[in-house]
Amino acid sequence: MGDIIEKSMELKTDSAEEKNTKIEERRTVSSLAAALGAQWLVEGEKDRPIETGYVCDLLSWAMARLPEGAAWLTVMGNLNAVAVCSLKDGACILLTDNAPLDENAKARAEIEGIPILRVEAGAYETALRLGAFLEERP
Repeated sequence: MGDIIEKSMELKTDSAEEKNTKIEERRTVSSLAAALGAQWLVEGEKDRPIETGYVCDLLSWAMARLPEGAAWLTVMGNLNAVAVCSLKDGACILLTDNAPLDENAKARAEIEGIPILRVEAGAYETALRLGAFLEERP
């Protein structure tokens, strides 16, 4: 009888690796878009995992500090923003405040496979929602 209980307990418990995989599956660009009700401007790598978030509107600053795999919140919808996201291997660009996306930037993001989303909310509100989505605490 003890063997049955032990095996039953083993079946119900996920390994740490399995739990991390399940969390990563939830934390994709697609799931973020759905959670925020974001508009897709460029689909790119929709299933790319998001590791963290980053908020910055100064391109040179973002170029030095954007973490790999980050959802980058900005109002900069231009070609240089796409270049920075590509250079730093960001997960996606999330335009806040209903910021526009330049046509050249859109074309380049499509070539690079960089997802670009847009929300009406400002950076502060969006960052709070991104933090909750990623289950991150300061």
